Amino acid sequence: QVQLVESGGGLVQPGGSLRLSCAASGSIFSIYAMGWYRQAPGRQRELVATITRGGSTNYADSVKGRFTISRDNAKNTVYLQMNSLKPEDTAVYYCNAQPPAWDGSSSSWGQGTQVTVSS
Repeated sequence: QVQLVESGGGLVQPGGSLRLSCAASGSIFSIYAMGWYRQAPGRQRELVATITRGGSTNYADSVKGRFTISRDNAKNTVYLQMNSLKPEDTAVYYCNAQPPAWDGSSSSWGQGTQVTVSS
């Protein structure tokens, strides 16, 4: 079991940058695969980026080349660096923690942080 708290969202102009943070507590952070998801009004939640325990990353095509996911296990934190932001990136961004298969815990979600890209 792990608790997640996202931060770093806000209002930014198109072409600008934001860095989201997801702080974890309540479990051993380093054993979890982590991900960022987003949900815009009227749309389904979609995968943005993932990072494994070993640091391997994967990205949605829509953000590839613009976003970077990273983790700092010593700080129990995962980050999402977002560059060249577009209005279509506007959404609530959620952090997700996926435990290993041998762990009995279910996937955990944070409360989300709002990202608004507008002029």
